[in-house]
Amino acid sequence: MIKNRLEKNFKKLDPWARRIGTEAYRIYDRDIPEFPFILDRYGESFVVYDKSEEIDQGKGHFELFLAAVSEIFKPAPSKIYLKRRERQKGDQQYTRLGNAEEFFFVTEGAAKLRINLSDYLDTGLFLDHRPLRHRLFKETRGKSVLNLFCYTASVSVQAALGGARTTSVDMSGTYIDWAFENFKANNLSVDKLGLKCERESFRSQDSQDSRAKVQTSQTHIIIQDNVLEWLLRPSEQYDVIFLDPPTFSNSKKMEESFDVERDQVQLVRDCMKKLKPDGLLLFSNNKRKFRLSSELIQSFQVKDISESTIPQDFHDKKIHVCFEIHHLG
Repeated sequence: MIKNRLEKNFKKLDPWARRIGTEAYRIYDRDIPEFPFILDRYGESFVVYDKSEEIDQGKGHFELFLAAVSEIFKPAPSKIYLKRRERQKGDQQYTRLGNAEEFFFVTEGAAKLRINLSDYLDTGLFLDHRPLRHRLFKETRGKSVLNLFCYTASVSVQAALGGARTTSVDMSGTYIDWAFENFKANNLSVDKLGLKCERESFRSQDSQDSRAKVQTSQTHIIIQDNVLEWLLRPSEQYDVIFLDPPTFSNSKKMEESFDVERDQVQLVRDCMKKLKPDGLLLFSNNKRKFRLSSELIQSFQVKDISESTIPQDFHDKKIHVCFEIHHLG
C-alpha cells in the first residue's frame, strides 16, 4: 500500500517539479493515516520525518516506510536523513542536532539555495512557502521588500533575483551568516542588482543599539537583531513586508517570550508603521487553528489567502495560514 502511494505521488510530482524548476519538494505528506511520515526530496537526498508519536498505529510501520523509500528511489544510505519533530512542551526550544556542517545547494526557479539536512531539524528552506517566494520573485521588481524573521532569507533572495531591493532581519547569527551565503551563491552583483557580495562589504556597522549587528551592501541589507525591537527603531517604509514569525519563542536573547496569537496585534501594528500607504503586508505563520484578531480585521484591509499559498505537493493544507494586509483607504 505505501509503496504504491509513493510511486503514484512521485510519478505525478516529478514532472511538475522539473517543469517549475525546483529540486526540493514533498513527495509524501502523511497521506495514509497508518503511515504518519513525511518524505521530502532535496536533489539526490531525502529527508524522512517520523510523525508516529501523533498516532499509536503508525509506530510499527516506520521500517516498512523506509524500505519502500529505498526500493523506489534507491538513494545511497548516506543520502537518507531521519528526523523526528516532537511537539514542544512549555518553554522547550528546538536545539541543534549535529555538527557535520554538510551544506549543499538546490535550485528553485532562478535561485540556488543553501541546504543542511544533518545538523538542524529544519533544512534551511521552508518548502511550504515556495508559492510565496515565487510571487515575490514575480511581483516585486523595482520595489523595496522587508523580510522579518527572515531565517536563511530565501524569500529575500527570490525577491532580489526578481529585481527588488531587500532588507532582511533575524535574531540568529547562524541564519544571518546562512542568508549571506545564499546571496553570495546567486551572484547578485553590482551590475545586476547593485549588490556587492564580497564578505568585506558586509562588515558590522554601529547602530543606535550596539547589540544590533548590521551587514549592508549598496542594495541589500541583512540585519541581525530582535525583530520586535528593530520594528521600533526609525527606518524607511517599504512597498512589501513579508512577516513569518515563529509560533512561540523564549530565546535567551529576548527579555520576554513571544506567542504569535497572543502578540499578533502589536506585531502587525508595528509592521504597518513600516509599510507605505499603498504597500502590502504578507503575514504568514504555521500555528494550527490560528485566528486573526478581530481588532486587526477592523483596523486594516485583510484578505485570507492561505488556500492559494499552499503548494500542490503538500497533503497537509493547514501547514500555514497567510493574510494579505493593506492600510484602509
